[in-house]
Amino acid sequence: MEIKEEKNRFVLLNDESAEIGEMTWSDAGEEIMIIDHTFVDPTYRGQKLAEKLVLAGVEKARRENKKIVPLCPFAKKEFDQKSEYADVLRK
Repeated sequence: MEIKEEKNRFVLLNDESAEIGEMTWSDAGEEIMIIDHTFVDPTYRGQKLAEKLVLAGVEKARRENKKIVPLCPFAKKEFDQKSEYADVLRK
């Protein structure tokens, strides 16, 4: 599995380089990312891949000194459950 960054999205690729998931965001100014969509192909669910996509977004926000608004229900659940993401959560 590989996560690749494209414009305003992280793409999840399987071992054959086929796209099996994504997390997308919108930029709200220079300092805010709004995570608006997270998806993993049903065949690959249950492997914590969506969690890895959200983590990629968190790591990007940390590198770029941005805050995240988790609009997507899955991302919101991740932020609610993981206090270690509080440093990049836009309140």
